[in-house]
Amino acid sequence: MPFLIVDQLSKKYPNDNTNALKGISFSMLKGEIVAVVGPSGCGKSTLLNLIEYLDLPTSGKILVNGKPVGDYGPAHTFRSKMVGFVFQYHHMVSGMTLAENVAAPLIAQGVGKLERRRRALEHLENVGLGHRAHFLPNLVSGGERQRAAVARALITSPSIILADEPTGNLDSSAGEAVFKLMLAQSRLNGSTVIIATHNLAIAAMADRIIQMRDGELISPV
Repeated sequence: MPFLIVDQLSKKYPNDNTNALKGISFSMLKGEIVAVVGPSGCGKSTLLNLIEYLDLPTSGKILVNGKPVGDYGPAHTFRSKMVGFVFQYHHMVSGMTLAENVAAPLIAQGVGKLERRRRALEHLENVGLGHRAHFLPNLVSGGERQRAAVARALITSPSIILADEPTGNLDSSAGEAVFKLMLAQSRLNGSTVIIATHNLAIAAMADRIIQMRDGELISPV
């Protein structure tokens, strides 16, 4: 049975004559990794925002493990329990160490300070950054910040990992290294992964590629 089902998903924004998404449907198995590719403005980010429950569709539905996302409770509850997100820009808080940034998602889950620190250090070790745990973000490289962002996305053991151009600000070798690391860690957790990317070399590492154009899917799903 599919773990994630996107069923006839459409999104139209107020005062906009175009539809950002036009009746998109596809499904994914638990642990599957799918790359979504297409030109800027084709709807990739909108799709990820709807799956993350940051926004609501105009029509259609999203099911996770057989349940509509709304059945998991408030949006923030669904996100904190079910979803990890890796952004194009790492969004590290400049005044917090890498360990503190990585531990931050656990606060919403009520995890105590000592346990948050232990898990953050463990996840930073997993991405090769144990020696950088107490550095501020501006004192490490862009690739290291993005690896820390991967650790932060994975620290809650989410069922779904969403990544929006996670290697877009890195050179090709650093980008591929970060993505391979993300895939390896996601597979250990059994997470279902959707990555939106322009990079076809990155997309080729996924189990499957979905192509989008003008808010529609243009490849078999």
